[in-house]
Amino acid sequence: MKKTLLLALLIAFGSCKNKDTKTEDILESKGADIEELFAMMHGSFNSEKQAEADSTYYNISLHMYPIWPGDGFYLYVEQAINEMQNKPYRQRVYELKQLNDSVISSAVYTLPNDSLWIGKWRTPQAFDSISASDLVARDGCAVLMKRNEDNYYQGATHENACKSTLRGASYATSIVEITANKIESWDQGFDAEGKQVWGAEKGGYIFDRLK
Repeated sequence: MKKTLLLALLIAFGSCKNKDTKTEDILESKGADIEELFAMMHGSFNSEKQAEADSTYYNISLHMYPIWPGDGFYLYVEQAINEMQNKPYRQRVYELKQLNDSVISSAVYTLPNDSLWIGKWRTPQAFDSISASDLVARDGCAVLMKRNEDNYYQGATHENACKSTLRGASYATSIVEITANKIESWDQGFDAEGKQVWGAEKGGYIFDRLK
């Protein structure tokens, strides 16, 4: 994925509420299907192949599993160095929402007492002890997804709206591509002057589906 993709996505998504724009000239969207995207995101993945090919990338595990079935499209998300899955560095809940015919929002939430939920992707019914009202939204960090073709979605956060203080950052961006058997995610943090302070520099992490 290239930086120019982020610009194209931002232009398209920034215009999604205006029917008179030329969004189709930027991204050939065929209409978004929230159930299709939800099913594609559900599962276990890792970046082992990428790490073996390029030592600048770590082998990262990624687990995303549905919680609260029947109450919407929620996924518990856990990421860790593959050899340290008992110590994840990221735990989130994603909520998919259909914004219009072509755009799906993947909103991001943090969990209360996140250490209590480590490994609970194996037993997602554990989340029945809390509800969506217990989550804290990360305002501005939603990824807006569009379907370009069957089983292929692209998305990005909106400009510098996702605030971050990690390692001296002022804001963070995410660019995402999702296919049936792969998720590519490029997360980066930037300081107030726009200098990158964390995240991969060459491109996104490529997570291959395990199950």
